[in-house]
Amino acid sequence: MIATKDILVVEADEVTRNALKLLLAQYKYSVNEARSIKESLEKYDVDSFDVIVSDLNLPDGLGTDLIKITNTPVLIMTRYSSIRSAIDTIKMGAADYIAKPFDNNEIIEAVVRLISEKENKKGSFNRNEDQEPPVQGMVGRCPQMMELFRRIRKVAQTSSTALVNGESGTGKELVAKAIHDLSTRKKQEMISVNCAAIPENLIESELFGHEKGAFTGATATRTGLVEAAHGSTLFLDEIGELPLEAQARLLRVLQENEIRKVGSVQSTKVDVRLVAATHRDLKQLVIDGDFREDLYYRINVMTLLIPPLRDRGNDILELAEIKLKRTCSRLEAPTLNFSEGANTAIISYSWPGNVRELENAIERAVVLVEGSEIGEELLAIEAESTIEVRESSSETTSLNENYNEGLSLQEYFQRFVLEHQGFLNETQLAEKLGISRKCLWERRQKFGIPRKKKESA
Repeated sequence: MIATKDILVVEADEVTRNALKLLLAQYKYSVNEARSIKESLEKYDVDSFDVIVSDLNLPDGLGTDLIKITNTPVLIMTRYSSIRSAIDTIKMGAADYIAKPFDNNEIIEAVVRLISEKENKKGSFNRNEDQEPPVQGMVGRCPQMMELFRRIRKVAQTSSTALVNGESGTGKELVAKAIHDLSTRKKQEMISVNCAAIPENLIESELFGHEKGAFTGATATRTGLVEAAHGSTLFLDEIGELPLEAQARLLRVLQENEIRKVGSVQSTKVDVRLVAATHRDLKQLVIDGDFREDLYYRINVMTLLIPPLRDRGNDILELAEIKLKRTCSRLEAPTLNFSEGANTAIISYSWPGNVRELENAIERAVVLVEGSEIGEELLAIEAESTIEVRESSSETTSLNENYNEGLSLQEYFQRFVLEHQGFLNETQLAEKLGISRKCLWERRQKFGIPRKKKESA
């Protein structure tokens, strides 16, 4: 029989308190209630509860005061207007915080998670214990990131192929580097390749090498990047962009541990640990015929998922403060702080560009700030749909100047690419649009326009 879990709700507002009690009772929790810290201590042994859900502002103090007198995980409820206090609650040891007005599912998910964490740690919520993340440069305390760190440690101890899934800007290469640095191959340099950044007609030569005279311009024998990673780790970023021909060659590497250079009849044995990454749904690419099914199953042995920044809860503010300190140090700027409005904007924004976008926003603010506090306006994240288009790259000037006045940039880009990609390659498309090939690829990802694969003869 499963033991009933006990929850203490500390909330001065009767309506909110009753709503929480009814909600938790629906999920078979045993719920006790109190209106203040004093009442909590007088009526209950606060250490006997599995979780305490408390409002930040109570009649006789702050909900964070409960953290000092109990080992029970405390879930703090607060409003965005008190976001600075929310940051302080995490620093003081609060297990988590929920913004008011709260979402019912969010409350239940947080309670379930905290109870699970308490059981796994046998009641220990000591934040001084060794929880150093294995990813250098990556910060995270939310459950998704802690799970990611655990998986990295486990995967690093094997030689299995790993697949890292995550949106652009989440740090997929950092995860790959962590796997490599924690493995037995760490003495060798990891070889990193962005499959989307290499022209399609050169990618096989770049990856697998070529013999002299294999094609026009092959004036000497060349060692490919796969062979260069012998005894080490090969990181293939955006593996979903590999042409089908290159996919077939990569499959041979994984199956037979050997490569054959372009234009060669001889194979060479290689010892390479592959870590692949993508932001795309490879399973859907398989269904669409754009990715080999046999290769998909070969690389999808150990999967690691990096959560987008918008789903990382408290990590966003903590990460923003760390990035701010590092940026100030790197740019030799004085110590700066975020205003309360800036903190509200940071936690409210969806960050489509994830950590990379956060870093860029902070660096821009540090450069422009006058004084010691960064305001919301300096982050320039209010116009989510247009800021990146306007400021991401000077290379977009030609594209901006040439689209029809009646169409948005996205509409013009989509129409142009779909109409011309049947007879123009990526390089030619980019030239027509007046942007680089890399910028073309980035816009394909942003606007959801996959590259048309060549049909087999």
